[in-house]
Amino acid sequence: MSGRTVLLDGGWCEIVMQKNKTFHKKKIFVVFIIVLAVLVVLLCRLVFLMIFCSEYYGTKAKDLHQRERDIKAARGEILDRNGEILATNRSVCTISVIHNQIKEPEKVIEALAKELQMDQETIRKKVEKYSSIEIIKKNVDKEIGDAIRKYELEGIKIDEDYKRYYPYNDLASKVLGFTGGDNQGIIGLEVKYDKYLSGKSGKILTLTDARGVEIDAAVEERQEPENGYNLQTTIDRNIQEYVEQAAKKVLEKKSADSVSILVMNPQNGELLAMVNTPEFNLNDPYTLTDVTPGAVLSDKEKQDRLNRMWRNQCINDTYEPGSTFKIITTAAGLEEKVVSLEDNFSCPGFKIVDDRRIKCHKVSGHGAETFTQAVMNSCNPVFIEVGLRLGVSNFYRYFQQFQLLSKTNIDLPGEASTIMHKEENIGQVELATISFGQSFQITPIQLATTVSSLINGGTRVTPHFGKNIQDADGKIIEELAFSSKENIISKETSETLRYVLEQVVAEGTGHKAYIPGFHVGGKTATSQTLPRSANRYIASFLGFAPADNPQVLVLVIINNPQGIYYGGTIAAPVAQEIFENILPYLGIELRYTQEEIDEMKEEN
Repeated sequence: MSGRTVLLDGGWCEIVMQKNKTFHKKKIFVVFIIVLAVLVVLLCRLVFLMIFCSEYYGTKAKDLHQRERDIKAARGEILDRNGEILATNRSVCTISVIHNQIKEPEKVIEALAKELQMDQETIRKKVEKYSSIEIIKKNVDKEIGDAIRKYELEGIKIDEDYKRYYPYNDLASKVLGFTGGDNQGIIGLEVKYDKYLSGKSGKILTLTDARGVEIDAAVEERQEPENGYNLQTTIDRNIQEYVEQAAKKVLEKKSADSVSILVMNPQNGELLAMVNTPEFNLNDPYTLTDVTPGAVLSDKEKQDRLNRMWRNQCINDTYEPGSTFKIITTAAGLEEKVVSLEDNFSCPGFKIVDDRRIKCHKVSGHGAETFTQAVMNSCNPVFIEVGLRLGVSNFYRYFQQFQLLSKTNIDLPGEASTIMHKEENIGQVELATISFGQSFQITPIQLATTVSSLINGGTRVTPHFGKNIQDADGKIIEELAFSSKENIISKETSETLRYVLEQVVAEGTGHKAYIPGFHVGGKTATSQTLPRSANRYIASFLGFAPADNPQVLVLVIINNPQGIYYGGTIAAPVAQEIFENILPYLGIELRYTQEEIDEMKEEN
């Protein structure tokens, strides 16, 4: 066959075999290259991990064999304005067990049950539990912790801790508040300033083997805690103690449900004292003060009673202020010039508004009187007339101008808001009752703050307890600042208001708060709680001194007194007693008028 070469079968086989050998060689070479590349990658990764990541993975391995225990930070102290300690710490212990380290479980159980006064079975469950660490009991007295340490039993851990301690037990309990088991604030200043007081916990780190047993030769690592800062308050411990005594005395004398008294500086809003009797023991805050021993309560009933016991009535509760609110009506009327001190009125003992006959507290009426006399007499019909002269829109504008409808922003949690009619819902009857302090509710702190702002020249202040934040050495870290707003009322109106309120105490319904030489201004009130048919009353008095330059304001509220319940009769004398004691203490000097000097000469 021309141009072709014919191969026998054997020739074809030889060619195929040669091709297969070449293919296999290439395949082996490729596999070799791949394996080599993988080995190079693994080698590089190994070098990277061993050299560049050794510290990271060493730490991770260490963490797997580390046991961690917290070291509580010492909570910052709470001080009064003079540096006296109101809240501090006591050393206590946290007792724990580590299962894998216990060699004599029965001895451990017996020792802990004896020293901690606990049931053996409760402790046994924790001792036998397979866990890294089990807490047996917290807040154990240091003496007991030391006694347990003397047993020298393996598997028991005793870590020192701190427990909040209040040197004066129930002093200002509803203001200071208390802390929980984790040493965090629960109520009061303890929770409001928790971020300053709490500090930062440290840690104890110990190495263990694979079974969880601590390695004896390993060094224990400590991350030291950062203790909390101290809070210095505006509270004066001496004034607080005295006011609490005055509150307890009238509480018992009048068999009242409660007594609330606050003392503040109307110039800057600093609160010197706040009392809500009955108070409770801060070192035992979960023991009810109003339960008969042996009484059985459900968990919900107990919690409800605890919440009521812890309530700060001065800021958490609202009430109808009654005639003390006439101070605000007077200020608005004078500022708007719808009334002057010399204006003449006539009180027949009632005033008809729309179809309502609204009575004066003096049924026979006060007859002819000037506005000054009407304030001194606390005459409802005259104040109704002032309210009607103002009108709804003007009166409501003054509520907003005086910031009566917003919260005071006191530095305590849980402040309640004013409960007031909406402007569009205020008719003539509502306007009339509002003008003498009924048909709406405010908090005691709101009333005291608003009146402070009206008598101090017109600067709306923020009531507060916080003064500054200090370190353990007393160095001030931060001065606490609170907002204020000027010119909510003219200085002229403020001066006139102070004058007329001084007349109320000198010759009017507040005369039982009168103190010769100390120019006291103020206003009495007697209001009735809802429902009216229950015949429950609130007697109160709001006073300040000296009247021409107020440095101290006192608000006394007696809730549901038995027997005589008029504010001028039972609340004003309490304020008088407080003023007599704290004004000299604060360095406010006696300044007798010539009339007072003449009267003293006649008496002698």
